[in-house]
Amino acid sequence: MAQDVAMVGGGGPPAKRDKTRRMAGGARRGAWAACCLVVVGLLAGGRPAAADRFGDWLRDLKTDARAAGISPRTLDAALAGVAPLPKVIELDRKQPEFTLTFQEYLDRVVAQRRIELGRDRLAQRRPLLEQVAQRYGVAPRYIVALWGIESDYGQQTGGFSVVASLATLAYDGRRSSYFRGELLDALRILDHGDVTPAAMKGSWAGAMGQSQFMPSAFLRYAVDFNGDGRRDIWSDGPDLFASIANYLVQFGWHPDQGWGRSVLLPPGFDSALAGLDTLRPIAEWQALGVRRVDGSALPPDDPPAALLQPAGSDGPAFLVTDNFRVLLRWNKSNFFAAAVGLLADSIE
Repeated sequence: MAQDVAMVGGGGPPAKRDKTRRMAGGARRGAWAACCLVVVGLLAGGRPAAADRFGDWLRDLKTDARAAGISPRTLDAALAGVAPLPKVIELDRKQPEFTLTFQEYLDRVVAQRRIELGRDRLAQRRPLLEQVAQRYGVAPRYIVALWGIESDYGQQTGGFSVVASLATLAYDGRRSSYFRGELLDALRILDHGDVTPAAMKGSWAGAMGQSQFMPSAFLRYAVDFNGDGRRDIWSDGPDLFASIANYLVQFGWHPDQGWGRSVLLPPGFDSALAGLDTLRPIAEWQALGVRRVDGSALPPDDPPAALLQPAGSDGPAFLVTDNFRVLLRWNKSNFFAAAVGLLADSIE
């Protein structure tokens, strides 16, 4: 590091600067020579060992896929020309390490633009959303909120080939067992005919469509609401909304409950009472001095709730219902679940 500073800034003894330049020049010449050797080898018909290893891995995968009942025709169509994607490895290795505060997260996820767009989408799609709500018991605002947070209402679904991304991550080795299972599930989806390989697009990590389901979640929760024989989460149609609702229902969504509400705590409130482990009747929270944000009494008919303080004892407080726990089954983050609830409330 000190040598780099001397070179850039011009400081340091001349002899040290000269030695540094000679070392850097030697390193560059060595790298250039290595690159030339690789190019010469390729021109001579050589094949990188990594390509051989991936080819062997792919043959083993096809064997497992055929044993799982996936047709050779599907495998040929889905895996033709597939190769590791360097960009996927780069993104997997360099996931951001910074941490947002709760308010920063809300400012980003429940932005005014997203609220306004959600209101517009709800108005446009209300008749269909009401049909889904009638069947599944999930209010349209929650379906739209999850849609908005997961893919910005279908505008940000990811442009990666799901098969290529999952093959890259399964071959990479860091979490190969998990991603190999997801890849086999993706091939099952293709074999069923829900989507074509070219249209199976998603995030670099394999989350698919406008609901950003992983393949395993798709197989468990995606539904064919319009009865056309396909489960389509890639377009903003009946299957997308019904699949989001079905996911929540499968984890115990209560149609007669909301997610929770923002509340005010009295001075000196015991923060040890906060936590999702215990649901208390609303009358108990009322007796403890908890109030609505406008200072009025809590609605006596609200269901039992737990007290949540996602930003700590000095941050905002919420009384949350069992439906909040269901939202946590979608994404195990208190920030995420609270954002879904707040966006749903803001949309309608």
